[in-house]
Amino acid sequence: MYKGKTFLGIIPARGGSKGIPRKNIVNINGKPLIQYTIDESKNSKYLDRIVVSTDDDEIADISKKCGAEVPVLRPKELATDKAKTIDAVIYTIEKLKNHNSEYDYVVLLQPTQPLKKSWHIDEAIVKIVDSDRESLVSISKAKEHPILMRTLEDNGEVKKLIKVNSTIRRQDFPLVYKVNGAIYINKINDNFTKDISLNDNKLAYIMDEKYDLDIDEPIDLKKFELCCSLNSL
Repeated sequence: MYKGKTFLGIIPARGGSKGIPRKNIVNINGKPLIQYTIDESKNSKYLDRIVVSTDDDEIADISKKCGAEVPVLRPKELATDKAKTIDAVIYTIEKLKNHNSEYDYVVLLQPTQPLKKSWHIDEAIVKIVDSDRESLVSISKAKEHPILMRTLEDNGEVKKLIKVNSTIRRQDFPLVYKVNGAIYINKINDNFTKDISLNDNKLAYIMDEKYDLDIDEPIDLKKFELCCSLNSL
């Protein structure tokens, strides 16, 4: 709780994954991937409850052993490749509401961004409450600048992604940020529906680039193992 507002932490972790099989529970330095997010969530000063949203019994069991709650398994239709995270989040919120558990905000914490810390979560919570805003998204400075990106036309010609002269020094490029997927916070009210896009949350919480690692391909696991072994964060 922060300034009288309550916060529900939801960690989404479906069983199916294509790039890395069983990604959310793959072992990294003696811990399942999801545990890194659960541990940091438990260290948050402001999260009132930590719930894992999954369709998978094994993920549910591991999450419980790590200290998170799994009050209900999400339906299989909310765990397919085409299923939207927002639908699983709303499903979980409604199920908890049916058991008289309601919160002012939901904090979505993706386990595939394992470098986030508890203080990131708390800073983001403080920012959205103190700013009196409805939605927040974590961002990091983009490593690849869109000024050099192109789309390819049917005739084989390249087309600029943004209409900016790219004949300038890299150090003069305007700063751009990307949604890093680590933290999303939304006020739970009538505006919070399945039609919203979490990536389009309005208020920015800026995270240093060194905390931005999205586990999507096997090489990302190697990067994370290196981060853990160096213990530099």
